[in-house]
Amino acid sequence: MTTPTIVLIHGAFADAASFEPVTRKLLDRGYKVLVPAVPNRSLLGDSAYIRSVVEKVEGPVLLVGHSYGGAVITVAGAADNVIGLVYLSGYALEEGESLGQLQGGFPDSELAANLVYTPFPIPGAEDGTDVSVKIEAFPEVFAAGVDPAVSEVLAVAQRPLAALAFSETAPVAAWKTKPAFGIVSAADHTINPDVERFGYKRANFRRVVELDSPHLVMRAHPEEVVQFIVDAIEELA
Repeated sequence: MTTPTIVLIHGAFADAASFEPVTRKLLDRGYKVLVPAVPNRSLLGDSAYIRSVVEKVEGPVLLVGHSYGGAVITVAGAADNVIGLVYLSGYALEEGESLGQLQGGFPDSELAANLVYTPFPIPGAEDGTDVSVKIEAFPEVFAAGVDPAVSEVLAVAQRPLAALAFSETAPVAAWKTKPAFGIVSAADHTINPDVERFGYKRANFRRVVELDSPHLVMRAHPEEVVQFIVDAIEELA
């Protein structure tokens, strides 16, 4: 098998820079890497956009999704050239399921009490609603384990997620036809780790590991994440 391009998909309240340590290490190992910006406007729109990016890549693709990015790759991963899926602290949705429905089956994480809802204009339509994390709570709830000087910057530079993304249902679950692998962040304060465990088990992932990690596992444990991705590629080969 041709070595795949690794496409890293960030989640809500973050951007492509959240993968910086992992991106650097993968490039240093000689892998082809792409880290597109997710619009964070809707599950269907974001997935369609990422699928369009993936389908322009020559050769096979390994999709890696963090957090909400897991929901995105669940849908976008149906692209023909995607050979596998890697979930990092991610949502593995079932076909016909929304983020809200999956989360609703478990106790809330600390994130739920620290969200901010802000209207934003949509030309020719009713205002939308942006969801973000309280800046003062961001370092502990979302970016625990990250250098405080860095987490302060991430807090004021976060990329909100439109509320619509929580209610839209996944029209397809790519893990039904593509091999999937997952990391559970056992010390996650953003997503209840049981949500991650449940989704991965239900989807019968090929391999799952648990790390004593906060939500931003790719920043807290970049070496372990890189090795997990490389092992997935070798297993697929």
